[in-house]
Amino acid sequence: MLPLEGVTVVSLEQAVAAPFATRQLADLGARVVKVERPQVGDFARGYDRTVKGLASHFVWLNRSKESLTLDLKQDGAKEVLSRLIEGADVFVQNLAPGATGRLGFGAETLRERDPRLIVCDVSGYGSSGPYRDKKAYDLLVQCEAGVVSITGTPDTPSKVGVSIADIACGMYAYSGILAALLRRGRTGEGATIEISLFEALAEWMGFPAYFTMYGGKEPPRTGASHAAIAPYGPFRCGDGEVIFLGIQNEREWERFCEVVLGRPEMAKDELFTSNSERVENRDVLYQEIEAILEKLSSEEAIERLDGAKIANARMRTVRDFLDHPQLEARNRWREVESPVGPLRALVPPATMDGTEPVMSPIPEVGEHTGKILTELGYDDDAVATLRQSAAI
Repeated sequence: MLPLEGVTVVSLEQAVAAPFATRQLADLGARVVKVERPQVGDFARGYDRTVKGLASHFVWLNRSKESLTLDLKQDGAKEVLSRLIEGADVFVQNLAPGATGRLGFGAETLRERDPRLIVCDVSGYGSSGPYRDKKAYDLLVQCEAGVVSITGTPDTPSKVGVSIADIACGMYAYSGILAALLRRGRTGEGATIEISLFEALAEWMGFPAYFTMYGGKEPPRTGASHAAIAPYGPFRCGDGEVIFLGIQNEREWERFCEVVLGRPEMAKDELFTSNSERVENRDVLYQEIEAILEKLSSEEAIERLDGAKIANARMRTVRDFLDHPQLEARNRWREVESPVGPLRALVPPATMDGTEPVMSPIPEVGEHTGKILTELGYDDDAVATLRQSAAI
């Protein structure tokens, strides 16, 4: 039995954060009904056409779901959604703050009708406060949370290359829903959960927040290096390749000097005797390290690092990542059906003994509308009426 088998999730969702949460629920066996706008669907379907004509974000976030199209400006569509939620365990939505309330599907209203229902509201900045109605695209939330100020080089502030505000929010929504389901199993009580992109990313800003609050200065932008640890980051070898390494404690620092650099006396140099000194004298330290590594090939350097049990990595491109030997060795790739044929997909990262995650097809817009309406008791004439009124 799949962990969430028998759990029904209705999601009025679009873009990234809410779809990421519900796809993970679907991975565990929940039935997820994705409510989309008629014809066009989730606007993330139109972000690009790189996956054989489908959008890369949509392919990533929407496998294993059923697509129901509803125009919620129409009374008939509202009736469909109301019936659907009556049979649901979880309702997720990431419309603009207050929009579901104006439609008659606010958390308070839904919980009054069904106290066992779990309602999860996903927003940019939360349901109150001066930023309540401010648009919250991932880049903008990264800016407001201070992420961009500490990311990039000293000369160039940069956003993180993936949608970390959306991903953080989706992960907290997912874990919050799981916790609510666990509590409901013990008490019978549902829950109202509120998650915002900004507050999710605020949690991820813990290190720079404490560093600034109590250190008296903000962490500098250091590219791929670390503001508070040295040596840490990229180093060029004699063959022109860049390797990355990180030292976490004094024991590792001593091994690094002895085995990798061949200079055990360097560990006792008064400029480098602790991490604080190494950070303070980073420029001199890195000159010393690179003067040695430039005499080695990247293969030789990594062999020494591995021999000394020092953390290291190669900088792989996305193409290199797709062919990563670790993914291949651990059988992490599967095929998922889609409107354009089978597509590669990674198995979800949390593996459970004896359980294969659901890897069902990516739906067409409204692919399951007829089936779901039939389940809800609509006959052919009623469905035809809904179509004629453009409610579905």
